[in-house]
Amino acid sequence: MSATNTVDPSEIAKFEAMAAEWWDLKGKFKPLHMMNPVRLDYITSQIAAEFGRDLSQPDPFKGLRLLDIGCGGGLLCEPMARLGATVVGADAAEGNIPVAKIHAEQSGLEIDYRHTTAEAMAEAGEQFDAVLNMEVVEHVADPQGYLDACQQLMKPGAIHICSTINRNPKSFAMAIVGAEYVMRWLPKGTHEWNKFITPDELFGFIEKAGMTPVDRKGFVFNFAKFTWSISDKDLSVNYVTAATKPVE
Repeated sequence: MSATNTVDPSEIAKFEAMAAEWWDLKGKFKPLHMMNPVRLDYITSQIAAEFGRDLSQPDPFKGLRLLDIGCGGGLLCEPMARLGATVVGADAAEGNIPVAKIHAEQSGLEIDYRHTTAEAMAEAGEQFDAVLNMEVVEHVADPQGYLDACQQLMKPGAIHICSTINRNPKSFAMAIVGAEYVMRWLPKGTHEWNKFITPDELFGFIEKAGMTPVDRKGFVFNFAKFTWSISDKDLSVNYVTAATKPVE
């Protein structure tokens, strides 16, 4: 049964208001919107390279089934759907799902949004060509168990793209003190520094889960230009990795 049939109109109105804020480029989610272009550049280039797709062609990801774990309001799901992928967006936070559904409907996009977890989907036998796992792994209680579930969600030959935050004094200064206390981009307590994961640790978890790491890059914020960029060398705070599941 769809959300429009089970939620009363006053609740729908609340979610519509929230959806508008999620997608407001100048609202409380402005930092995420600022970062989204570099995330999309990385994701689309990695998927295109892995599956031999031409991003200049219409619907380059047609025929690919993609999962975005921790999808929030759908900031990554919608561009992936526009590129032709069959998209499932999953989030453990139940309140995000109606928000994402409403915006997708307003945008004329068909996206399968679900209130569920990676583990539950893996147990159900779901599999995908691409799994997006962006800024989630630093929030889970058991990173290895979580990444094991992500691996189970991948078809042989699938790609897994995972971004998170490095653990060092600079990341504490930037991601916690700077983002939460100085810039107030995030609510205080959003991140716990001791849950941050170094690139070598993440590669270790990924390899132990049965995936093959193929790439890692940094997402770097330039305070002077107030913009994000991708770096081959600077993985000191935000970074992203790509890994594949071997073809048996």
